[in-house]
Amino acid sequence: MNTKETPYKGLCINGFLALLLIIILFVAVIYCFTLADSNSVFAIIGALGMLLFGICLNGFIKLEPNEAKVLVFFGKYSGTFSRTGFYWVNPLLSKKSVSLRARNLNPEPIKVNDKAGNPIMIGMVLVWKLEDTYKALFEIDSQSLVVPVANASARGVVRMLSQAFENFVRVQSDAALRQVAGLYAYDNADSADDLTLRSNAEVINEQLVTTLNERLSMAGIHVIEARINYLAYAPEIAAVMLRRQQADAIIAAREKIVDGAVSMVKMALDKLKDEGVVDLDEERKAAMVSNLLVVLCGDEPAQPVVNSGSLY
Repeated sequence: MNTKETPYKGLCINGFLALLLIIILFVAVIYCFTLADSNSVFAIIGALGMLLFGICLNGFIKLEPNEAKVLVFFGKYSGTFSRTGFYWVNPLLSKKSVSLRARNLNPEPIKVNDKAGNPIMIGMVLVWKLEDTYKALFEIDSQSLVVPVANASARGVVRMLSQAFENFVRVQSDAALRQVAGLYAYDNADSADDLTLRSNAEVINEQLVTTLNERLSMAGIHVIEARINYLAYAPEIAAVMLRRQQADAIIAAREKIVDGAVSMVKMALDKLKDEGVVDLDEERKAAMVSNLLVVLCGDEPAQPVVNSGSLY
């Protein structure tokens, strides 16, 4: 993924050291105010010091693992700060918090047409995360949900940004799933080499990941894994397709039964001939083959008939 994200390289000091210096500044401001009665210069210095104290308080950053702050200086991107811990940076920078943790998305199954034009219901689950904070914040409209909420807490802003990213991923994943599902038949491909949605899940999942990453790269989002977790014919044709699948299964079973029956009849005839049990002419062999095939291939148990007469 081509990234536009750059690490922050500006002013940054340890947060606890900065806190100590700011406390010292506050004490000095209080001291100046105590001397203001005797000299107005101290009052001016105290007022300036109090203003500086208020500005400096805005420079603290506290980050947990897999969190980042996008720093902007009066509209200009200054870098992404991702060092875990407690720090102090330029207080004039605006700070936009984003989460870099992996997240799941499990949308509802959607109805699409497969390669053969059959309506099917298909759903997927995917795991995604932010990889480029610059693209995520400045190349898609991810902040429209955040700007109107002026009094939102930092955690609330992060949640709203995450919701905006999730909405973007949801729309693009819907389009990608429709695109991939339309390239393959649900089942029973025209050629044995053709891939199907039901029989080649791993290959389909890999193509789905590739398609999703192509669509989401503009937003700095990377899909770690995507898998089809629901696949079925649409309700309006499900009954018809079920009967077709049952017919295919019955035909396959019949073919296997006939193959086995023919093998058993041939084995019986060869064994009778080799061991000299009985010598059958062609007419008797045909009758025996017919009777054995009826017995072996019939759905109902055969009713035995005892023949006490001669074979000739």
